[in-house]
Amino acid sequence: MNAETSKDPMVHVIDHPLVQHKLTLMRQKDASTNSFRTLLNELAMLMAYEVTRDMPTHQVEIETPLEIMSAPMIDGKKLVLVSILRAGTGILDGMLTVVPGARVGHIGLYRDPKTLKAVEYYFKMPKDTQERDVIVVDPMLATGNSAVAAIERVKALKPKSIKFVCLLTCPEGIATLRKAHPDVTIYTAAVDRQLNDHGYILPGLGDAGDRIFGTQ
Repeated sequence: MNAETSKDPMVHVIDHPLVQHKLTLMRQKDASTNSFRTLLNELAMLMAYEVTRDMPTHQVEIETPLEIMSAPMIDGKKLVLVSILRAGTGILDGMLTVVPGARVGHIGLYRDPKTLKAVEYYFKMPKDTQERDVIVVDPMLATGNSAVAAIERVKALKPKSIKFVCLLTCPEGIATLRKAHPDVTIYTAAVDRQLNDHGYILPGLGDAGDRIFGTQ
């Protein structure tokens, strides 16, 4: 799978045709809740291949039907997937399908409708995070405030590395996250035009949480 790298080497746009095709289907306003959820799961699995491309491996001795050999394996237990609730669950499930051995953390944040700032209500992470690589997931990097707050909390645990994965972002969200955390690589399926006055991405796909769970 190829990833188109933007002018900023820390921002990777995953432009694989399957990723773009599924994202287009998800954007359509008449996509059902079930369809949206299924597509998100499939898209997250596809993105996981690119996001984990540099995951370290170690050699283990195995026996094939013909002989003994040394072969590479990853240690999923050294990876932590952190979901920003509630919408991050949609990406989390797809990525766990690819890396089932990963540990899981959750950060509960909601966006204050007046200030658009992130307010935390839940935080639960695995032990020994300082020995692990962390991937923070949230479908939308819009204002960037939730991502910044979540990564600040994760950084306090001193993990080995942090990546951020989203379906969609925009120049404003990228700028906010890059200013606060220039060391965190961003992976996304698309960089859309802009934010509207309510902090939603345009053209976007609406509120990802509402579309995943069938709420308003």
